[in-house]
Amino acid sequence: MNHPRRNFIKISSAAAAWLGLAPSATASGVSMSEIEEILNEGSKGRPMDQASVINLKKNPISQVKVAMLGLGNRGTGQAQLVNALFPDKARITAICDVRKERIAPTLDKLKEAGQNPVVYTEDKNAWMEMCRRDDVDLVIICSPWDEHVPMAVYAMQQGKHVAVEVPPSMTLQGCWDLVNTAEQNQVNCMMLENVCYGDEELWVLNMVQNEVFGTLTYGEAAYIQNLREGLFQDEHYYNDWRIRYHLKQDGNLYPTHGLGPVAQYMGINRGDKFDHLVSMSSLQASLSEHSKTVESGNEFHDRSDFIHGDMNNTLVKTALGRTILIQHDVVTPRPYSRINAIAGTKGYHEGYPSRLAIVDKGHEWLDDAAVKEYQEKYRHPIWDKLKDGIAKHGGHGGMDFIQMYRLIDCLNNGWPLDMDVYDAAAWSCIVELSKISTELGSVPVKCPDFTRGAWEEKRHLGIFENI
Repeated sequence: MNHPRRNFIKISSAAAAWLGLAPSATASGVSMSEIEEILNEGSKGRPMDQASVINLKKNPISQVKVAMLGLGNRGTGQAQLVNALFPDKARITAICDVRKERIAPTLDKLKEAGQNPVVYTEDKNAWMEMCRRDDVDLVIICSPWDEHVPMAVYAMQQGKHVAVEVPPSMTLQGCWDLVNTAEQNQVNCMMLENVCYGDEELWVLNMVQNEVFGTLTYGEAAYIQNLREGLFQDEHYYNDWRIRYHLKQDGNLYPTHGLGPVAQYMGINRGDKFDHLVSMSSLQASLSEHSKTVESGNEFHDRSDFIHGDMNNTLVKTALGRTILIQHDVVTPRPYSRINAIAGTKGYHEGYPSRLAIVDKGHEWLDDAAVKEYQEKYRHPIWDKLKDGIAKHGGHGGMDFIQMYRLIDCLNNGWPLDMDVYDAAAWSCIVELSKISTELGSVPVKCPDFTRGAWEEKRHLGIFENI
């Protein structure tokens, strides 16, 4: 750990040799030189023909014209949230899904509200034609993970703003592609990380902003949800795209739900940054055992070649010396949790259930009455401002509606978005970095600086400045 950060991959190469792997390659066959080149991209400086998109301000759009790309599990709900903002703030001008049967439910709802979007379906390249339309300001992408980057990049190249489901990218190269394309075209690329708009998360964030926790030292984040049965069902994930990742990749496949709020608490890219990480996974057992119970005609019946461990633990160190533990487990019976823990010199919060401890109020959790006082004092005002819309449209307790409202409202007003492409890249890069570290025996791997040095400047989140 005393080695300069630029030598982390060299350490990894040595570890690979010690593990009996070819020193020129990871277990997945990606050359170490390729990884080092991608990781070091940020040290090269920004190309002369590009400019940062931090705090990007564009002309206000009185009614945001939206194209919906993907109408599966998430896309259908996101379309309804945009529909809730019609006609005052947004309008859906086009919808697209390769499966024709996915079109009708959304189209019928939109027509009931007075909207009549153009439909793109069946042709696998139809989405490209949709992105080229003149009557589109924003493309919302709700496709399988592998398609996020190519679709987002193409849409931005057409001059469109982009909002993409999480993780925005599964690879380091994809992260850089998103950053560079957003800069080249001076457009927004925001990840749809709804958890950052949760009532609890915004409350904790507001307390952090008001220094209730003092100096922050560490956090814990997770995505813990038992998806085991659904992973084997094609109707849940088009062409079983999600379970296929468990056959080809270890590490943390889905970091942003838990990590996003903690990253915002710590001001990642706004005064601090992810510096390096180590990652390790448990053995894999749950999917192979469950595969024996599914129908014999199921492609994944009686499989023993799943390589993703049941639990992945990734430990991140930040430039200011803080640590973040990120967990990923979607196959065991452990109850749902994002942990949502943040520790400081004056206080500590932990979720599931939400509990709060303050240093000058004893050594135990605060009782319900005391916690309620903090909740009332520091609750983010947007939850009161949008209470009617939350009650009517909901979405994960209301966080989905708030997220969509904020995205559209910022574009209406020409404000910078709450999350930018640098956040999308920093939070997403954990996927491949954790894979590299896990494959190489939990070696330290450095995190790229997608801001190219701008992370050192402290800046406030828009949701505390423009609401």
